[in-house]
Amino acid sequence: MSGLTHLDEKGAARMVDVGDKAVTGRVAVAEGHIRIGEDALAAIAAGAAKKGDVLATARIAGIMAAKRTSDLIPLCHPLPLSAVSVELEIGAHGIACTATARTTGQTGVEMEALTAVSVALLTIYDMAKAMDRAMHIEGIRLLEKRGGKSGDWRAG
Repeated sequence: MSGLTHLDEKGAARMVDVGDKAVTGRVAVAEGHIRIGEDALAAIAAGAAKKGDVLATARIAGIMAAKRTSDLIPLCHPLPLSAVSVELEIGAHGIACTATARTTGQTGVEMEALTAVSVALLTIYDMAKAMDRAMHIEGIRLLEKRGGKSGDWRAG
């Protein structure tokens, strides 16, 4: 089990020690999408959802979630985030979300970017579920990461 970084030699879960890793600038970008019916999507775009400004609330929720990632995901390191952005774009069949997380530290921010996207999309669902219970969230994935020992990576 020595190849699994979150397990010790006895197979017990552990937090990885990053103390000897170099402090570098790190960036991660994640994306996801929520498919929404035409009427609900039009209401969101017009700012006419009964629960308020869906996009603004989802953006704030995503940023807040990124800041709390280590509270949500076991063994995830708490990180001093220097920036988190959440972009929401209305399309023909729903809303695309892209989140970017940045830090200068000893471990990456992939989980923070993925958490931001997930919670932003869940917030949209929560705020619009009375209008469309058939919404579905899809395609949450890491698009790129920069920095650290393993270097840069981009999704194909």
